[in-house]
Amino acid sequence: MPATQRRGRRIMMTPAELDSFLAEQRTCRVATVSADGRPHVSALWFAWDGSSLWLYSLTRSRRWAELRSDPRVAVVVDDGEEYGELRGAELSGTVTFVGEAPRTGEPCPELVVPEQLFAAKNFGLDTMPHDGRHAWMRLTPDAVASWDFRKLTASP
Repeated sequence: MPATQRRGRRIMMTPAELDSFLAEQRTCRVATVSADGRPHVSALWFAWDGSSLWLYSLTRSRRWAELRSDPRVAVVVDDGEEYGELRGAELSGTVTFVGEAPRTGEPCPELVVPEQLFAAKNFGLDTMPHDGRHAWMRLTPDAVASWDFRKLTASP
């Protein structure tokens, strides 16, 4: 169970709002740490299955190499243009690598649901195309902080 948000409770998303938000969004920002302690942030598509964020990353990327060395990660998913529209979530924890790397489509029961979700959301397909360059990481967050500034203008 993720850590409970202590600040910003007035604008935090309910579990149902957070679930819906993460299911509909497409892009996240993944923060990793290099061996010398330098932070690195990169954009990535993802799938949300209701309890874990599934990250589909190039295996020859800096992000992949850094997470192989240190699997701790923070991920931000956000949306909105104007201040009163801003909403988002930060999920943090440790990634787990799932399936073969790179992914070529070998049977992996654990990837059936995330690949269906990812293929439908990002490609409009029923099945996941595999290019032999990407692989999966799962983040089941230890902590989640969320915000929805639209709640600031809602009447109590």
